[in-house]
Amino acid sequence: MSKFLKRSAQGAQVPHEKRTSNLETVKMPLPSKIVLSMGQHIGAPAAPAVAKGDQVCVGTVVGKAGGFVSMDIHSGVSGTVDSIITITAPNGAPQTAVVIIPDGKQTVDPAVAPPTVTDLKSFQDAVRASGLVGLGGAGFPTAVKLAPKNLDEIDTLIINGAECEPYITSDNRCFLEDTQYILEGIQAVMKYLEIPKCIIGIEGNKPEAIAKMKSVATAGIEVKELPCRYPQGAEKVLIENCTGREVPFPGLPSDVGVVVMNVTSVAFVGKYLKTGMPLTTKRLTVDGDIIKEPKNVEVIIGTPVQELMDFCGGFTQEPGKVLYGGPMMGNCIADLSQPILKNNNAVLAFSRKASELPKATNCIHCGRCTNACPLGLSAKEIVQAYNDGNVELLVELNADLCMSCGTCSFVCPAKRPLAPSIALAKIMMKNGGKK
Repeated sequence: MSKFLKRSAQGAQVPHEKRTSNLETVKMPLPSKIVLSMGQHIGAPAAPAVAKGDQVCVGTVVGKAGGFVSMDIHSGVSGTVDSIITITAPNGAPQTAVVIIPDGKQTVDPAVAPPTVTDLKSFQDAVRASGLVGLGGAGFPTAVKLAPKNLDEIDTLIINGAECEPYITSDNRCFLEDTQYILEGIQAVMKYLEIPKCIIGIEGNKPEAIAKMKSVATAGIEVKELPCRYPQGAEKVLIENCTGREVPFPGLPSDVGVVVMNVTSVAFVGKYLKTGMPLTTKRLTVDGDIIKEPKNVEVIIGTPVQELMDFCGGFTQEPGKVLYGGPMMGNCIADLSQPILKNNNAVLAFSRKASELPKATNCIHCGRCTNACPLGLSAKEIVQAYNDGNVELLVELNADLCMSCGTCSFVCPAKRPLAPSIALAKIMMKNGGKK
């Protein structure tokens, strides 16, 4: 084992809170408008391909990819472009967005048709045209992921079905409701990238999903039950637990012969090859202690969060915090007019009481943060180095390797905000020592 990834650590036991696991996905009606951010992926933002007053259809390209590491944005409604505006991205940065008012007809763009795929290049081109990004949270353009420079060295496809964050069950519903699309997506990736083996990793708290995938798995596809330990779904942790291989630092999964895809992403590949409909909708979990009607919802990308909340019955009391994603790694939504993005897998809302940060006390030097960190980092030492402005020590402590999983903060008995401080430390390192 390396000094980083440790079998003995690898996170913590977090509450599952999977109360929507058995709730079938429901389709949300058309919203009053959609707001399509041009920055719904890692890499260069897309550029608006429409202007105010233009008519669009379902599947129309409204944002053109801004480079190789970028992705097209498609409309999920037919209607009229109302405006081009600037919104605030989850990371606080300004982002261009296209606002579309639906006409209620849901007319499909004539260009939407199943792609013709005969070889690797046409498969990669089809994935790029689909607008697909990693749907597990990161939002990395899938077409780039499926074009590794060392393709001839890739021997394993890993499907990430861990879904280790509390509350979120959208991937579980994908396993149960889109089983055939998952299988066909896996088979397509294995065929065109010539990958001989696939491992589907699923945490043990999803027995129905495990059984369902085992019942349809074909030659070369293994379903692996994973321990229920957060952050099981973190890419490097998942790869080590599925294959025993360790991704070097710095490094990519392809460096150890692996391609990793989220289960929802690979299911979309299977569906797109049959229908040709680009990525315009997303299944996500709506839950939290103040959501009146928790649901798994299929929602049109760009739908304002407020309208999604209304569809779920609204709040039982004033929210203290609303999140994109889970309670461990999610981002706060400051304004409920913000839209649903491609990579959102949940919107969670919590009461003021549940959202209150506990009062931090002095470090008791128990070492729990280091023992729990899946990379073996010393959170307390990193935070101290940050407080001291010691960039050289931050480099020595490998602070830039932190994946921001939040495990250190979760296990800390002194309730110290370790993860947020480490995030600030990483920014300071990039800024040459400036806080």
